Amino acid sequence: MVEFPQSFVVREECQKVAFQNGFRRVLGEEAGWGCFASTTAQGIIHLAAAGPAGSWYLALEHRGIIQELNYAASEIPGPGQVRLAFDTLGELYPVLRRVYELGVSLPDAPLREFQERIAGMPRSTEAERLVVQRIGQEIFRTRLLDYWQGRCPLTGITDRPLLRASHIIPWADCENDAERLNVHNGLLLSALWDAAFDRALVTFNDMGEPEFSGILSEEGKAELRWRSRILLSGEHCRRLLLHRERMCVLT
Repeated sequence: MVEFPQSFVVREECQKVAFQNGFRRVLGEEAGWGCFASTTAQGIIHLAAAGPAGSWYLALEHRGIIQELNYAASEIPGPGQVRLAFDTLGELYPVLRRVYELGVSLPDAPLREFQERIAGMPRSTEAERLVVQRIGQEIFRTRLLDYWQGRCPLTGITDRPLLRASHIIPWADCENDAERLNVHNGLLLSALWDAAFDRALVTFNDMGEPEFSGILSEEGKAELRWRSRILLSGEHCRRLLLHRERMCVLT
């Protein structure tokens, strides 16, 4: 059971963990659950505890975030679609940070940001359209960095100058801005992997493992080193099916 009403210590710790992870809008407390929101991330979170020594609880409402977290739910009753339990605050912090990263990157957060930034901007000339496109690509890259936690999932590289925002369905082939800016239409890859992926010399199966084109040399394959498969969502896999078809055509 959660502590109700929250004691001073529990209330302060809940506010601290929320604020430090991007949820700085305090929406009140109900039945022992503090409610918080963010000005930049989607979704409302609820925080509670059994007492100052724990356990600590996080309740979530955003279905997309819940699906991406893939975290075992607690049976404790409370608000939201799912509740998660943590023995210590130290366990809660990284999970809530991931909730924030997903909240700013999952659809349709990048699209809303793009629409706000380009509102009123002219697009009558090619130069003006290129400016708008660069804004979209900048937002896409930033949100991919959030989604993939600033790391190429294949190689582990975290040097940002070496990371590329790789579209699965190319920018020019997307039907609309929502698809262009959808983080499920992108992978964060190191520069060499991005070059190979962009030219359909490599693709990925539904397990996130590389599949190489028959026209790629053995030397090229040897240089494309990797250490971990990519953890893909169903939305990634649906788009990668089209990418695999593209590789077959080019091969």
